[in-house]
Amino acid sequence: MDKLSFIGVIIGFTALIGGNFLEGGSWKSLINESAALIVIGGTLGAAILQTPWQSLKRALSVFVWVFKPPQYYFHDEVKKIVYWAATARKEGLLGLETIADHEKDMFSKKGLMLLADGAQSESIRQVLENDLIQKEQLDLQAVQFYESMGGYSPTIGIIGAVIGLIHVMQNLADPELLGPGIAVAFVATIYGVAFANLLLLPIANKLKQCVGHESRFKELMIDGLIAISEGENPKFIEIKLNGYIK
Repeated sequence: MDKLSFIGVIIGFTALIGGNFLEGGSWKSLINESAALIVIGGTLGAAILQTPWQSLKRALSVFVWVFKPPQYYFHDEVKKIVYWAATARKEGLLGLETIADHEKDMFSKKGLMLLADGAQSESIRQVLENDLIQKEQLDLQAVQFYESMGGYSPTIGIIGAVIGLIHVMQNLADPELLGPGIAVAFVATIYGVAFANLLLLPIANKLKQCVGHESRFKELMIDGLIAISEGENPKFIEIKLNGYIK
């Protein structure tokens, strides 16, 4: 569980509400159902309109990464690759076939099977890098869903403000209706900007970091498998791959 994500959300909205309170406002002044409907509904609608179904499903599935990002243990992976290298050096590449049968990670399993089948190092790199790029592009398209919402939200907030001002102008003769119209105008703008900068854009950036972390982990795997294919010394492989560990 990523506690920093929770802390960031709490600090951001506490600062917003606390600043309003220090200015003499009430938290109730920031609640407006009409403004929320305009901003949230309009932002979601615009983002869904531009997003293909597969990317939308992926975007919903990776949202959990914001608070529970996938864990990649680089140090343990280096040890595992070094063990594979020692096995290949002792038993030959065909000895990796048994290891591949018990490997749970499908990316690693594919690489090991290619090694055991005697594929050339360049072919192995090409196949695995293609898988990496395809997966990375799929995830980045999913991240773009949240990024696009962060771009649309302030503009939808302005639309909400204009709608509120239209109602104000239509009811100038009735002072009782001026307050709600002005409230919608200003609260919609706050919602649009706050959702974009306190939630949507930070979520997109957090997910981008998760995607980058996964790609870096797979790059380590590719370099390790290529080194095994080229018959490099296990100790040298360990030294080289330790460069991925921060």
